[in-house]
Amino acid sequence: MVKKHIKQGQGHEGGIFTVEAPLHASNVQVVDPVTGRAVKVGVRYLEDGTKVRVSRGLGASGSIIPRPEILKIRTTPRPTVAGPKDTPMDVVLEKTYDAKTGKGMPEL
Repeated sequence: MVKKHIKQGQGHEGGIFTVEAPLHASNVQVVDPVTGRAVKVGVRYLEDGTKVRVSRGLGASGSIIPRPEILKIRTTPRPTVAGPKDTPMDVVLEKTYDAKTGKGMPEL
């Protein structure tokens, strides 16, 4: 809710009105699953190397915050099949410069 100052005009009254307004995602905090309080989000790595979100800040329990299901669905894996604009592997692996002989260096 925000305060909106509206100037008086024909057919309507002026004044300060409280109206609904959109809220940006950066102004929203995540709720700690243990304490139920709004906390900041930190990143930690588990022993097996997986990256997890943890609660941090005042009143935080430090517990793992699970990722929402919608974020798991949206992540698309990298394509394994080469597309029409991808460079062929034989061209990628071709050796174009030899450090010992200087082959491949431009003539200056």
